Amino acid sequence: MARDPDSQLLESVETRRARLASAFLHGELSGRRTVSDNVKRLVGSIVIAAVVCAGCAGYSFVQNLGGLGQ
Repeated sequence: MARDPDSQLLESVETRRARLASAFLHGELSGRRTVSDNVKRLVGSIVIAAVVCAGCAGYSFVQNLGGLGQ
């Protein structure tokens, strides 16, 4: 972090402008975090469900192959 007071002031103004611009473009921070977290959870759940379905289908396929040879 800068020790010079002028540099600190410029840095804080730059940060504030970036936050204001982000809030103007994307809405409140709390709303953005909730949507982002929920989308990550949704995608993660879909991936886990797909892996479980693929595992069940693979297991069923292998069990069915064992019964065909008899």
